[in-house]
Amino acid sequence: MENNITTISREELEELREAFSKIDIDNSGYVSDYELQDLFKEASLPLPGYKVREIVEKIIAVTDSNKDGKINFEEFVSVIHELKSKDISKSFRKSINKKQGITAIGGTSPISSEGTQHSYSEEEKVAFVNWVNKALKDDPDCKHLLPMNPSDATLFKSLADGILLCKMINLSQPDTIDERAINKKKLTPFTISENLNLALNSASAIGCTVVNIGSQDLKEGKPHLVLGLLWQIIKVGLFADIEISRNEALIAVLNEGEELEQLLKLSPEELLLRWVNYHLSNAGWQKINNFSEDIKDSRAYYHLLNQIAPKGDKDDEIPINIDLSGFNEKNDLKRAEYMLQQADKLGCRQFVTPSDVVAGNPKLNLAFVANLFNTYPALHKPDSSMYDLNLLEGESKEERTFRNWMNSLGVNPYINHLYSDLADALVIFQLYEMIRVPVEWNHVNKPPYPALGGNMKKIENCNYAVEIGKTKAKFSLVGIAGQDLNDGNATLTLALVWQLMRRYTLNVLSDLGEGEKVNDEIIIKWVNQTLANANKKTSITSFKDKSISTSLPVLDLIDAIAPKAIRQEMVKREDLSEQDKLNNAKYAISVARKIGARIYALPDDLVEVKPKMVMTVFACLMGRGLNKIK
Repeated sequence: MENNITTISREELEELREAFSKIDIDNSGYVSDYELQDLFKEASLPLPGYKVREIVEKIIAVTDSNKDGKINFEEFVSVIHELKSKDISKSFRKSINKKQGITAIGGTSPISSEGTQHSYSEEEKVAFVNWVNKALKDDPDCKHLLPMNPSDATLFKSLADGILLCKMINLSQPDTIDERAINKKKLTPFTISENLNLALNSASAIGCTVVNIGSQDLKEGKPHLVLGLLWQIIKVGLFADIEISRNEALIAVLNEGEELEQLLKLSPEELLLRWVNYHLSNAGWQKINNFSEDIKDSRAYYHLLNQIAPKGDKDDEIPINIDLSGFNEKNDLKRAEYMLQQADKLGCRQFVTPSDVVAGNPKLNLAFVANLFNTYPALHKPDSSMYDLNLLEGESKEERTFRNWMNSLGVNPYINHLYSDLADALVIFQLYEMIRVPVEWNHVNKPPYPALGGNMKKIENCNYAVEIGKTKAKFSLVGIAGQDLNDGNATLTLALVWQLMRRYTLNVLSDLGEGEKVNDEIIIKWVNQTLANANKKTSITSFKDKSISTSLPVLDLIDAIAPKAIRQEMVKREDLSEQDKLNNAKYAISVARKIGARIYALPDDLVEVKPKMVMTVFACLMGRGLNKIK
């Protein structure tokens, strides 16, 4: 290589040294050619594989004097310098901060592009791009966008028309979005905004937190917001079946002497850890406590893969042999690569690179393991006579709707199980604050709770939650005590949760109506007035009105608020079968979300005329209508 005078500042040199040392895990003072791609990524020069091969060949031809295929730090610096001087990467240094694999973006406000700093993980971007590419590769509506290039910013542009996001939501939670509502052809800025509204409001309905994201953010492809939302959507899909009521075979991971009730309270992450440890125990290997530090050497993964790979002992099952020869490889990165080659035999080499395993990236390793579980759980369904199967009923649609509503508002901790996760009332206090009912936090016991008397602390919280509901929120909580919340009494807990959701919905309306108090009567009157003004023949007498089962009043109201949003040829108006009613309801809810109404109700709620959820649908549409007037 030519003897260039290396004009790299001391700060840049330090960063290059840091990048080099991250890849040179064994501190040997050099990295191998196959590690170069990760190294360039660390140094903010993500290059495609062919480019890396060209560079490697050049280094080996010119600088690698002993031709051992290993690059020392000086050789690495001179390569970076040459790349910079050739202007291959104009964004060198500017777009990287000192956190590992974290790209920092300058603020995008008109006032300053330097002011605010948001960062995103390059590794996550690569992992998500590869996952979306694989998941939607056969979808004809995505052909114009896929495959995306994981090594550049294509992802942020590709998500900007809303189609990919809508598709990913349906992949994670089938039937959330009625495909007929997605704008797919001849897109304009307006129809793109509709798609993004549909995606955001539907993501909210499946429990993603979208409080600080608007359609404009997605249109502009703001990386930290796009990746945050995409991860939530992917996670919903990955975790959907890691739940005992959906997957009874998970009972196999019960610990000795443990009650099934305890297992039912575990989060999907905790169940995944149990599942890995169940297989590690069978393999005679030590247990892991996390998906970061404990998996860095890939050895637990080797044993897991060996345990779950099909052995060919079932009908039509083709055995898959896991090659353990890489288990004793001395270099962590190489060992991780050999392990991932074995995962690939199972079709599960998603989410992590060797570097992500060795770095112990918790998010991506969690996704890797969840995908393994979903593909090869390798559990045997236990003898059902040994367990109370009533415990395995799973949540009702109403419970799921309430849970998704809470999670979409960003409550902490995330609610996986409605009753057990509300047993200390912490989330209820957060919801009180969101509906503007003050909470005296110095009266609240906070975790971690002591081993002795911990439940008493939770009951004190529940008593305080009921007291606030009765005195400050003026809720109707007759016969409800703190003990009922702590016990997870379904009927009484739902009574409180419904009143919280109702107040939240009415507050939004009240804000739009200059603070005027809103009740059912006012909503019904507004609905009928709006329908009449638009010359619609439909009307409702109450939220129990049987005509709501056709969804025609909802569809007509949407048409009155946002003319042209409803494609009339999609609506069945006469001689409706049950399937026709369901199709109308699916279309109504998706189009309502598309015009900006944040609706949590399900199509079944309209078909079955569930008055509580029907009320929220009309209230959200009224909010959208009032917003339009303002």
